[in-house]
Amino acid sequence: MTIEERIEKSETRIFKAVFPNTTNHYDTLFGGTAMQLMDEVAFIAATRFARKRVVTVSSDKIDFNRSIPAGTIVELIGKVVHVGKTSLKVNVEIYTEQMYSYERERAIVGDFTFVAIDEFKKPIQIL
Repeated sequence: MTIEERIEKSETRIFKAVFPNTTNHYDTLFGGTAMQLMDEVAFIAATRFARKRVVTVSSDKIDFNRSIPAGTIVELIGKVVHVGKTSLKVNVEIYTEQMYSYERERAIVGDFTFVAIDEFKKPIQIL
């Protein structure tokens, strides 16, 4: 399988409903909760690509462009955008959808870098 095919097959999408227990006093999703969800979808995409143990080593420039209100549906999309010798980068986007309309907007975007590791937690080659 080519790298391009692996990238395509590793794209990961997760849907969540935003409930009040995950929101702040403005009734919008906590930024930390959004980052946790982004790291989770990025981890799954990285694992699906590498099929090896991977760990998050950094997150880069997470842009919170729109708040995410309670009572919306969010879709998180994780895509591998760069593959190095022992690391890979996953771009994650969060889109919001109103529950009772077809409105959809990109709210948050960011990149997460992962390193493949062996059983001794030492970096290993991705490919």
